[in-house]
Amino acid sequence: MQDITVEELKSRMDNEENIFVIDVREPYEYEEYNIGAELIPLGSLMNSIDDLEDYKNEEIVIHCRSGARSGQAKELLKAYGFTKVRNLLGGMLAWQEKYG
Repeated sequence: MQDITVEELKSRMDNEENIFVIDVREPYEYEEYNIGAELIPLGSLMNSIDDLEDYKNEEIVIHCRSGARSGQAKELLKAYGFTKVRNLLGGMLAWQEKYG
């Protein structure tokens, strides 16, 4: 599935669409700035695969600081059969640049 821009995600969140968003940054990064996503640090993602089973065929947006860790997370979930995983292009850096 194609990755998502900060503009598209913000618009969909503003429209209160039901989107499952995962933040794969570390807790200290999440505390500094977050958009309300589910915090599952990349290092813990493998241990959370079973907990995410209900979302296997649902759209999942993954983000991190810049898009690198979330890209790894996307590939991991795809390898476990998740079908609609999208990476937030530019991550929180792009989000903060655009929306402060």
